[in-house]
Amino acid sequence: METLLSPRSLSPPLNPKPSSIHPTKLNSSSLSLSNPSFSSPKHLSIRLSAKPESWLTDAKQGLAALALSLALTFSPVGTATASEFNILNDGPPKETYVVDDAGVLSRVTKSDLKKLLSDLEYRKKLRLNFITVRKLTSKADAFEYADQVLEKWYPSIEEGNNKGIVVLITSQKEGAITGGPAFIEAVGEKILDATVSENLPVLATDEKYNEAIYSSAKRLVAAIDGLPDPGGPEVKDNKRESNFKTKEETEEKRGQFSLVVGGLLVIAFVVPMAQYYAYVSKK
Repeated sequence: METLLSPRSLSPPLNPKPSSIHPTKLNSSSLSLSNPSFSSPKHLSIRLSAKPESWLTDAKQGLAALALSLALTFSPVGTATASEFNILNDGPPKETYVVDDAGVLSRVTKSDLKKLLSDLEYRKKLRLNFITVRKLTSKADAFEYADQVLEKWYPSIEEGNNKGIVVLITSQKEGAITGGPAFIEAVGEKILDATVSENLPVLATDEKYNEAIYSSAKRLVAAIDGLPDPGGPEVKDNKRESNFKTKEETEEKRGQFSLVVGGLLVIAFVVPMAQYYAYVSKK
């Protein structure tokens, strides 16, 4: 402290020379002076005029980012979830006959299915796989997704001839059954339709997913073995509402989305420009 605040440094010079004071030159890459005490009015005006431009750029970037974020969040064009892709790409289960992606089946149900379906495959050379998915976004309904899984898992007719796929969508409370020619012929159209319209949706509506899957498996196996149809659950009188959006509802949502995004884009570019011109006009 003694060195920095020496008496000589504290006392102002009596006869300062004009050449001892040099204002710092403006750097080409900066709009502010390193020594603001000696800045000229010209340099000061440059600094003031630079602030609105910087503020305008930040505002435009912020609003544009907001518009993009909302566009991605509320976009009606859905992409397939990772679980749907994983089911397709991983292929059929090797040690079991179930892909419980929705996580609704108990150990007991999985064990019972393995015993029932492994015996069926050993005796009849027909393989039946069950899939549970919480929600579909890549396909319109369970039947389209089931067909996609069958084609992906068994690309050729020879591979998929004796294979069957049962899909249950838990959030939509419905399912689908598909398979190769040999599997469809062995089960029969009547039992296939009855299982899809009774066992899967009725029990899934009550969130009895384990019963929905296992009762469907027993009904299909009984049909293949030529045994009497055990039947499905009692259908309630109340009409089950579908969670699928109609084409008109989808188009309406898409129109609302386009209007919102368009308004945000207008705000992102028009409002900052108007504020900038208002600021310039005041000067």
